[in-house]
Amino acid sequence: MNQIIPDYLVIGGGSGGCVVASRLSEDPAIRVTVLEAGNAGDSWLIKMPFAVAAMLPTKINNWAFETLPQPGLNGRKGYQPRGKTLGGSSAINAMAYIRGHKQDYDHWASLGNTGWSFDEVLPYFKRSENNARLGGPLHGQAGPLHVSDLRSDNPFQAIYLKAAQQAGFKSNPDFNGEEQEGVGMYQVTQHNGERCSAARAYLHPHLAKRPNLTVETGCQVTRIVFEGKRAVGVEYLQNGAKHSLRAKREILLAAGAFQSPQLLMLSGVGEAKALQALGIPVVHDLPGVGQNLQDHPDFVFKYRAKSLDLLGISLAGSLRMAREFWRYFKKRRGMISSNGAEGGAFLKTDPGLSAPDIQLHFVIAMIDDHARKLHLGHGYSCHVCLLRPKSVGEVTLASADPLAAPVINPRFLEHPDDLENMLKAFKLTRKLMDAPALMEVRESEYRTADVHSDDEIRAALRQYTDTVYHPIGTCKMGLDAMAVVDPTLRVHGLQGIRVVDASIMPSLIGGNTNAPSMMIGEKAADMIKTENRSQHLQAA
Repeated sequence: MNQIIPDYLVIGGGSGGCVVASRLSEDPAIRVTVLEAGNAGDSWLIKMPFAVAAMLPTKINNWAFETLPQPGLNGRKGYQPRGKTLGGSSAINAMAYIRGHKQDYDHWASLGNTGWSFDEVLPYFKRSENNARLGGPLHGQAGPLHVSDLRSDNPFQAIYLKAAQQAGFKSNPDFNGEEQEGVGMYQVTQHNGERCSAARAYLHPHLAKRPNLTVETGCQVTRIVFEGKRAVGVEYLQNGAKHSLRAKREILLAAGAFQSPQLLMLSGVGEAKALQALGIPVVHDLPGVGQNLQDHPDFVFKYRAKSLDLLGISLAGSLRMAREFWRYFKKRRGMISSNGAEGGAFLKTDPGLSAPDIQLHFVIAMIDDHARKLHLGHGYSCHVCLLRPKSVGEVTLASADPLAAPVINPRFLEHPDDLENMLKAFKLTRKLMDAPALMEVRESEYRTADVHSDDEIRAALRQYTDTVYHPIGTCKMGLDAMAVVDPTLRVHGLQGIRVVDASIMPSLIGGNTNAPSMMIGEKAADMIKTENRSQHLQAA
C-alpha cells in the first residue's frame, strides 16, 4: 500500500465512513485514507436491488453475526447481518429512506448534545439527499444520495394501501414530511432502478478524480495505536500481511455499532477491569464503550397467497421472474428493482402518544427467518417493530483476538414493557392484515393463524421476534459518565480520535437508521471543516 501519511484515517467504509471521507476530501489540501474490511462495493449484486435476497441470509458482503442466546426470546440466538463491503450496511439493506421523528433528535439535544436537535441536523439530511420527487423546506434535491419512488410497478401496492384505508389508517405519501404517522410506500435509496449505497453516492464517483482520496479494501484493522492518550495510527491485516499506518490529524472510527466499540476495547479503551481480565493493556478507562446497545425488536406476520405479483418459488413464478429480469435489464423497472419491503407505516398503539411507536415493513414475499428458510409457493409478510424499546444490551469482547466476532447481547424483550407494547403492536398490525382487501388474496396465515389470546400472542412474540437490523448506541454521545463521545464526536479523555457512525446515537430514532448514519457523517465532516478553518484563522 502507498504509505503516504493521510491527514484523516477513516476506519470502515460504511455509511458514516463513506460520507465523512468524501466530504473531507473535497478539499484537495486534505489527504484522506479509508480502510475497509470488505470489497469495493461495486458488483452487480449490490447494484441490483433484488439481489439483497442473496446477501441478507448469507456471508456474501455480510459479516452475518449472531447474538448471545436471548432469555427474552426463549433462549434463541438472534441474527445480525451487517454489511462487509464498501458502503457497509447501505449495500445490503432494504434501501428505505427514513430519517426518524423530529422529537428523537430534540431528545438527543435535551441530553446535552448541543447541535443535534432536529432543526440543527435537518440541513445535513437535505445536503445528503437528492430526491427525485419531493422538494420544499424538508427535502434536498442536489445531494449525492439519490432517493426515489419505487420502480417495481407492483399492483400489490394498491391492495396494501386499500387494506390500510379499510382498517381506518390514514395515508401518508411522505414519511419524512411534516407528519410521520400513517401508511404509505417507502421511498428508497435508488437511482434509475439501481441501489444507491453510501459508496456509490459518496466515494465511487471521486476515486479516479481525487488524488488526495485513497480507499483500501480487504483491510481488517486490528488495533488503534495510541501514544499516551493520543490516537496516532492503526495496525491492520491485508492479504495476510501485517501493516501499520499513521494519521497526521485524526482517526475517524466508523466501523459500526458492533465493531467500533470492539476495536476501541481491543485497543485498550473501555472498562478497565474487563480489559485487564482479557490481558489487554488499558489505555483509557471508559466504561461506556460497548454499553447502551439498542435495537428495534421485530415480529413478522407471514401469509400464503397465489398472486404472481408476489415473490416466491413456483414454476409459474420462475417464468414470471425470467420476464422480470429481461425487463430490468432493458428498462431498470419491475420486480428486480424492488426493495422487497415496499409498503410502510408508522402507527401509534395509543392515540395519546406524541409520536408513532411502531413501524411496519410490508414485504412482497413470505420472509421466514431473515430469508434463511425458503418455502414453496408465493406469499407476503408484514414486519412490525417497536421503535423505542426499553431493553438495553451491550457489546463485549470474547477474547483479545481481533479476528474474533464481537459478543452481541441486545437483551431483546428483557424489559417487561417491551413485550406488552409488542402485544399491542401485534394486535394493531393484525387489524391491517385482516382488512378485506388482503383477506381476499390470502390463502392462509403461516404460524399465527391460531394465535388469538394475549398469552398466545406473547408466546408467539418470544418465539419469533428478532432484529429489524437497526443496532445503535454502543459509543453513545453525551456528557454523562457512560458517554463515549462528546457532541463533536471526540472520544472522551482522548485526543486524535472521533467516532462517526450509528454507535454514537444516544437513543434509537423512530425509523430505519441508514439515512441518520449518513447525516452523522455529513455533520462530522462539517464540524471538522469548521474547526480547521478556525485554527487556520487563529494561526494567521
